Amino acid sequence: MFLAFRSGGGFTRRMSLFLLLALAAAPAAVSGSPAISAERIKADVLQLSSDDFAGRGPGEAGESKTIAYLADRFAAAGLQPGGENGGWYQDVPLVRMDRLPGATMALTVTGRTIPLTLGRDATLSLRNAGATALAGAELVFAGYGIVDPARGWDAYAGIDMKGKIAVVLANDPDFEAGADLGFEGRRMAYSGRVGVKFEAADKAGAAGVLVIHEEAAASYPFAQVGSGDALPAMGYAPLAPSAMKLTGWLSRDRSLSLLRDLGLDLARLKQEARQPAFRARPLAGASLAARGEIKATPFTSRNVIARLTGAERPDEIVLYGAHWDANGRNGADRSGDTIRNGAIDNATGTAELLEVARAFAAGKRPARTVVFAAWTAEEKGLLGANFYAAHPLAPLARTVAVINLDPHLVLPAARNIELVGGGRTPLEADLARVAKSQGLRTDPEPNPEAGWYFRSDHFPFARRGVPALSFRAGRDLVEGGREAGDAIVSAYNARCYHQPCDEFSAAWTFAGTAQEAQVAFALGSELADSAAWPTWNEGNEFKPLRDAMSPTVR
Repeated sequence: MFLAFRSGGGFTRRMSLFLLLALAAAPAAVSGSPAISAERIKADVLQLSSDDFAGRGPGEAGESKTIAYLADRFAAAGLQPGGENGGWYQDVPLVRMDRLPGATMALTVTGRTIPLTLGRDATLSLRNAGATALAGAELVFAGYGIVDPARGWDAYAGIDMKGKIAVVLANDPDFEAGADLGFEGRRMAYSGRVGVKFEAADKAGAAGVLVIHEEAAASYPFAQVGSGDALPAMGYAPLAPSAMKLTGWLSRDRSLSLLRDLGLDLARLKQEARQPAFRARPLAGASLAARGEIKATPFTSRNVIARLTGAERPDEIVLYGAHWDANGRNGADRSGDTIRNGAIDNATGTAELLEVARAFAAGKRPARTVVFAAWTAEEKGLLGANFYAAHPLAPLARTVAVINLDPHLVLPAARNIELVGGGRTPLEADLARVAKSQGLRTDPEPNPEAGWYFRSDHFPFARRGVPALSFRAGRDLVEGGREAGDAIVSAYNARCYHQPCDEFSAAWTFAGTAQEAQVAFALGSELADSAAWPTWNEGNEFKPLRDAMSPTVR
């Protein structure tokens, strides 16, 4: 996974012989699946992840090249523009927020000031344009920071949080509990997402939030957030002032040191926080100071939208999506590399989107319209997909389903695919049936505690009622089995996820990627030629929204 080449050639990483063999073990295309070409996917990934595209950062030099490339490829496939005003694009008004050099953050614990090294001890995201200065802000331990009325949890009920900093645990109370506390067991509940905790603390009046980083609970090492500390944040324009001043992560070592100095134990605090009656409690003797400045720059980014108009029911839409963005030119690694090329995340998913579009265009015209959307700014909070879902170019009430292509993996041929966030919609049974017809087993995602269902571009549609699927190539490899697949995935997650070393490798066969794309194409083809109206499982929170849409297409 981290065997990598620069676009100019030459190794940039050493890699074990084992991983090299695992990557090269499979054939270049899926047997019996001529519609999907692993070689075309590979060619598109090579281009999109080259240094010429500068990491595909929204609003950066690589954006114009990226969106022009995608529009050109869609046109060459024979698709029609699906954007605004008869063009290929949907404008997405954004604000880039760059933290200027010189930002500082420090703890004061029992009278002793402890400077925090940003990127190593903590991260700092300032939420307002201009200068922010916070001094002597009291720390409050808010447990898991959960506000979930449906489950009877509210960490802030009756607590005055004005001007205070909430210190919260990652994930939800079921995580590590060894018992069902009313959430979703091992699978992360939506209220356990970090962004949802920020919203809850903001509504409670907090001046900021610090999340205690633990790798298992967060699902990624601190290096992932630490190395991205200075990356720009983004939001929708115009940028509204926020009463919350800052958010960030506190490393496990620094968190344990803080608690130890206060005579507290993290394990005991977790036990307390797993009780529904838990309420935020002061960390007496501890406060936070922070200072920094944000330069806010409004700009217009773009979703790229293509369509193939249906022959019989053109007003009914099957929607494929993948995010075209990566993290641009920011944050040099130890070698001095500043470009986060995003070869896997998500040049690979974007290349799959192009290949599925080609397959549709080359075949018989489907009954329903098929839309192919390449979203902007997923890495900044699903901004492009969420903007489309809020301002759809085709009504969501006539959108049959969303199929998301965000693989997070490049693997050799596998025996399985992995379903993300299963147990929500009957479409999952259709997915399993289609995969089985191609000789693939459908397995639940291995790490449901990571909350992947909430972390990619299908989710803005799901939360508005449109059935949405996300799945990826499996790691039970034809050559080497699960052990080989896990080794590749673990190496990528530990070293290259969102890092400059997420670069193209000539050794990648894209065989697993082609399997994933072939399943996506086959499932979407069924939906596009069907009169079925997919929905959600009984009891699912999104089902009432879908039920309210149904009469518009009947």
